[in-house]
Amino acid sequence: MTDKIMQNAAGSAIVEDVGGPAWVRHLIHALAGTLTLVAVAQAADLPSRLGYSYYTEQFLAVILGLSLGLVFLTRRARSTDKAVAPPIADLVLAALGLGLSFYVAWAYPSLLANAMLLPWNALVAGGLLFLLVLEGLRRTVGMTLVIVVLAIVLYGLVGHLVPGVLQTREVQLPRLAVYLAFDPNGLFGVTLNVAATVVVAFVLFGQLLLRSGGADFFNDIALATMGHRRGGSAKISIVASALFGSISGVVVSNIVATGVVTIRLMINSGFRRATAAAIEAVASTGGQIAPPVMGAVAFLMADILQKPYSEIVVAAIVPALLYYVALYVQADLQAAKHGIKPVEGEDIPPVGRVVTRGWVFALPFAAIVAALFWFNQRAETAALWGGGAALLIGLFMGYGKSRMSLRDLWNAAVESGRSIIDIIMIAAAAGFIIGVLNVTGLGFAVTFALVDLGQGSLLLLLLISAAVCLVLGMGMPTVGVYLLLAVLVAPSLIETGVEPIAAHLFIFYLGMMSMVTPPIGIGAFFAASIAKAPPMATAFEAMRFGWTAYIIPFLFVFSPSLLLIGEPVDIVLAVVTAILGVYAISSAFIGWLHGPAGPVRRVLTGLAGAALLLPPGIIGAATLWFNAAGMAALIVLWLLGRERTEAESLSVGAENTTRI
Repeated sequence: MTDKIMQNAAGSAIVEDVGGPAWVRHLIHALAGTLTLVAVAQAADLPSRLGYSYYTEQFLAVILGLSLGLVFLTRRARSTDKAVAPPIADLVLAALGLGLSFYVAWAYPSLLANAMLLPWNALVAGGLLFLLVLEGLRRTVGMTLVIVVLAIVLYGLVGHLVPGVLQTREVQLPRLAVYLAFDPNGLFGVTLNVAATVVVAFVLFGQLLLRSGGADFFNDIALATMGHRRGGSAKISIVASALFGSISGVVVSNIVATGVVTIRLMINSGFRRATAAAIEAVASTGGQIAPPVMGAVAFLMADILQKPYSEIVVAAIVPALLYYVALYVQADLQAAKHGIKPVEGEDIPPVGRVVTRGWVFALPFAAIVAALFWFNQRAETAALWGGGAALLIGLFMGYGKSRMSLRDLWNAAVESGRSIIDIIMIAAAAGFIIGVLNVTGLGFAVTFALVDLGQGSLLLLLLISAAVCLVLGMGMPTVGVYLLLAVLVAPSLIETGVEPIAAHLFIFYLGMMSMVTPPIGIGAFFAASIAKAPPMATAFEAMRFGWTAYIIPFLFVFSPSLLLIGEPVDIVLAVVTAILGVYAISSAFIGWLHGPAGPVRRVLTGLAGAALLLPPGIIGAATLWFNAAGMAALIVLWLLGRERTEAESLSVGAENTTRI
């Protein structure tokens, strides 16, 4: 048996160890499992409880070393490299990354104390770490972020020669190398710390939940609750992908895990291949914004904003609701328009049986929510609570399969370690960017320039920021886009008066949608490959299904009531009118409002939805009049559609009676 070679978004080959040399497999498993266990021990404060004290940077150096070793053992330099065993060059790089990082962990106190003297060992270690991280980054997420890092570092070296507001302080290359490698604001900074503790803890939680039978339960509950509805196959995809995506937070993994089943169901029930792939891609992408467990970005956002994770979750509730309402309504109306029937009855398990067998899977979520909201625990601690609950379910109960074994626990740790290395590389690169912005003053200069632009027109600043999010996100994971924009753009939005959470959620949403936005919508392309559909057609259709994620961020920036910030009356009014507005615009896209809608009625329905979508105060007191006008227009249009449908039904009935 040989190793299975896959290709990631970066264009490099990924070795899936289903065979191959035993020593390679054992080494990969050991590094990945150790990475997870070390991260969990740190998240649980186990070393400090045992009386050990050390710098956080020493722990992060160990995590980075394990990650670099895994990158060079599992990611080939080129997609054309089909070697089973790692080439000699990759073995050397893996050993160098592992050994150098462990040396930094051991010598960090001395390196930090003498950093200002620029000793030769600090210069060599700092320079090599920079190059190793960049190569690891290239192999995991491609050249886009590598080019961005190199461009910012280069600007940091020559920025003092640039006239005007973007001029920076002069920093020599040796000082910059040591600063980026060893200062707490550089490589071993907040982004890597969050990735190495919070994100690893939640990834392990997801692995334990799924291995205990959670994936089967998610699919069954989606099938049981949605299968009997019109277009039930699409609704199964939406529910299952939202549940699964909320745990994994990784779009492509979500598509692969649920799409292999749901896309086939949708195609067999009558949906076009591109439509089926688009629904799955949008549903899986939205898992990153679906509370209570969101993707890695939410944890990074909480740490950057220095706010409890619970506040991020609360703020994300309404935008996530609107996102999935739009997707659900469009899938439902598409099914109505094309006469797509529910799933066959014999394939739908009884709801009662599914709930009776799987109600225990509410306990891990309850544990996380209780830890976050009632016991005020850190996010990583809450993830460990949830993981513990999932482990107990798997060991003693399970769902639809045999119980978990201790071997499954080790496999979950290994898979968690392997799946986290992309985020570790991105977080390390973000540390370089943050370090350059801090030491050169470039961050302040960029913020000042954008604030000056925003004072002239906040809308223009938002449009530029949105374009940057979508462009930078092409071919890059959401977490990488967010980290970059969080240090470059979000501060300027906040300085112009935007609520901090609104500013960060704005770049989060637009960065997320790069996964389905042409010309490089990785999520849409993966779904299209499963459905055997045209990739670009799938991406454009996905944009229509996920349209709220392009519009809602602009609305909650101008009116934070959609983030549950403000007066209760304004919040209730904003949520109700927004849901109705999303329904109306989605109906206009499909061309169905209680029956077929022609071009004129579609335009009027879309305008009514736009008027309803305006949150309170966004254009002053006139907003309420627009909401009222939109409500009245929608009611009239809906009644007209109803009368027309009933008249057509009566006409068909009379015609059939005449024939009899």
